[in-house]
Amino acid sequence: MSRSKAPANTYATLREIESRLKSIKNIEKITNTMKIVASTKLSRAQRAMFDSRAYGETSDEIFKKAETQPASEGNKLIIVSSSDKGLCGGIHSQISKAVRARLALEPEADLVILGDKAKIQLARTYASNIVLSFNQVGKEIPTFAEAQTVADQIFKLGKKYDSIEIFYNKFKSGISFEPTSVPAFTEESLKSSPNFSAYDIEEDVAEDLTEFALANAIYWALAEGHACEQSARRSAMDNASKNAGDMIGRYSILYNRTRQAVITNELVDIITGASSLQ
Repeated sequence: MSRSKAPANTYATLREIESRLKSIKNIEKITNTMKIVASTKLSRAQRAMFDSRAYGETSDEIFKKAETQPASEGNKLIIVSSSDKGLCGGIHSQISKAVRARLALEPEADLVILGDKAKIQLARTYASNIVLSFNQVGKEIPTFAEAQTVADQIFKLGKKYDSIEIFYNKFKSGISFEPTSVPAFTEESLKSSPNFSAYDIEEDVAEDLTEFALANAIYWALAEGHACEQSARRSAMDNASKNAGDMIGRYSILYNRTRQAVITNELVDIITGASSLQ
């Protein structure tokens, strides 16, 4: 009785292994394809990132020469640059961790979040701080028009902020990034700069300059974050493909061993049956 049940169980196990092996091979094809797509998008994202740095660094040069400093008191705003997409490692959780660390020091600060991933994570503990959120921003290559739209919506909130800080992932290399923050100076901070008198700037121009500088900083953060996201996704898909390859190797060995055991059991049954007839 036991000998008749063993082959059925073995065959079922063999079919399960074959099905699992086929599934893993399909997953490997998908992750390899996603890696290739991410690599292609990364090169485009890096070009956009270098362009945005030219905008951001040129804008920052004015504030550096004016020795502008952010206000230490008053209403504070934190802008978080993230995205809506996953499958890119811990890139979103790291930026959320950095923001939570800052909110522990500034619990009354308002939050403007770009991207659903960071919003979901930060809303668990700081939902009341979120005053504005965006999705589908920087879905492809970020543009200055998108950054300008975000900046306009922030000014339309009608609340006067004394200091603004932007958190984003800074691109360091093809395999590494770092959560970073940069200040976005307000009109009052610019006017109170020690070297502001060196610039012949009218009142309305100073306001326009700070608004333009905020849009520049947001564009810079979006472009840097997008490049980091594509880089992280390429690394994640590369690791997933390697893991799938390792699993395919292990399951192939298991499949061959199980198949050999099935064949051996069938030969034993045939030989035993033939011997009993003699």
